[in-house]
Amino acid sequence: MTYCVGLLLKEGLVMICDTRTNAGVDNIASFRKLHYVEEPGERVVALASSGNLSITQSVVSLLNEGVPDPETGEVETLSNTPTMFKAAQLVGRAVREIYRIDGPSLEQHNARFDVALLLGGQIKDRRLRLFMIYAAGNFIEATPDTPFLQIGEHKYGKPILDRAVKYNSDIYDALKVGLISVDSTMRSNLAVGLPLDLLVLRRDALHAELIYRIEPGEPYFEDLRQRWSEALRATHQAIPKPPYTKRMQ
Repeated sequence: MTYCVGLLLKEGLVMICDTRTNAGVDNIASFRKLHYVEEPGERVVALASSGNLSITQSVVSLLNEGVPDPETGEVETLSNTPTMFKAAQLVGRAVREIYRIDGPSLEQHNARFDVALLLGGQIKDRRLRLFMIYAAGNFIEATPDTPFLQIGEHKYGKPILDRAVKYNSDIYDALKVGLISVDSTMRSNLAVGLPLDLLVLRRDALHAELIYRIEPGEPYFEDLRQRWSEALRATHQAIPKPPYTKRMQ
């Protein structure tokens, strides 16, 4: 399990992804789940993955090697797709190809073909976009009305994003709220954990402004976690107690 979130904002794109993978309580490991292609001045394309590690690694490897375009026969990678929509279609084709290869044997062993991906970025002369690709290879797109997408163990962090992230949010305020949503998820699910990988891309910059890994014990994140816990306690203590004193008949 994992937790990744992408935030599509007026100012740009924020992506956050944990690195925890496990196959039981005695087999916990960390793998990078946020990958990116950057050609300054030309494109920045980021891909976050969740699900079965063998499947997601196969999809990423196939994307790096390239997938033939069914119309032209030319090999496409995230480095040469002309648009972000074409990039999302490419990721979908890669997912379906890995299913064609591995899906039947997984099903024979009663294992689900479990994969979901976030694809965000911008290509020169095109607009900034954010997609979520499903296990069937189909996808949806974030919009100003729905400015964030999540994959993995998303239920614990979603209420915070619903309340605090808007399309017009400041990009680093949104990063802060995104980190709070990750912390809330980590508090409730041991399958999500540090380190965290971050990417911040300003709209039309075509160069990642921030690529950073938060390691265990990182001062800002530890301070954020403590301040958020203290703020929650102070807020619920400040709210009047329920006035309900009598049993209803």
